[in-house]
Amino acid sequence: MAETGNYQPLRGGYNNQLYNSTAQQQSSAKSTQLAKAATAITAGGSLLILSALVTTGTVIGLTIVTPLFVIFSPVLVPTVITVALLTLGFLASGGFGVAAITVLAWIYKYVTGNHPPGADQLDTARHRLINKARELKDYSQQQISGAQSS
Repeated sequence: MAETGNYQPLRGGYNNQLYNSTAQQQSSAKSTQLAKAATAITAGGSLLILSALVTTGTVIGLTIVTPLFVIFSPVLVPTVITVALLTLGFLASGGFGVAAITVLAWIYKYVTGNHPPGADQLDTARHRLINKARELKDYSQQQISGAQSS
């Protein structure tokens, strides 16, 4: 059997290499975190300065332009309303034009027999209307012939 009294833990060798690689990974991770933090602080500070400049420019611009808005408001308000109505009118007419072209294309496909989407529903509705018209015609003829015979 092996003697247990002479046991000595390994010094150096594999355990020492494992400790050195772990220490290197930790220092590498810390330097990566430091680089990330520095980048975040730089980018955040730059954006903060940029937002402050934009806010300052906006306040200065409004300070200069507000008296002009007050002076020209009797002209500007009707102009804005007119431009808004014209824009809405053009957008509505364009939308109606697109809808009309779409409907005409659907009708063309239906008439030429290409079976567009919804054609089955249209055919079903058409057959129901024809059947109801026949029923109404038969009912009215029965009522008329019954009234004439009595």
